[in-house]
Amino acid sequence: MRLLLLAGIALIIIGTVILWKRPTYPTRRDVVEIGEFKASLQERQTIPLWVGAAVIGAGVVCLLAGQRRRS
Repeated sequence: MRLLLLAGIALIIIGTVILWKRPTYPTRRDVVEIGEFKASLQERQTIPLWVGAAVIGAGVVCLLAGQRRRS
């Protein structure tokens, strides 16, 4: 039960950071490939807002489940 409460708090913090800071991750895409020559493009993608909202929602569910078990 204590573990669910801690996991819920951690998920809410992570989700808030995702919504506030909008972290990015790199992606690599091959653009041209001619024989042995290969040109690729590296782009930075932002994590979508719905991911942060989903993580916060999961954190709230963990908090509620931890509280329900405690009672």
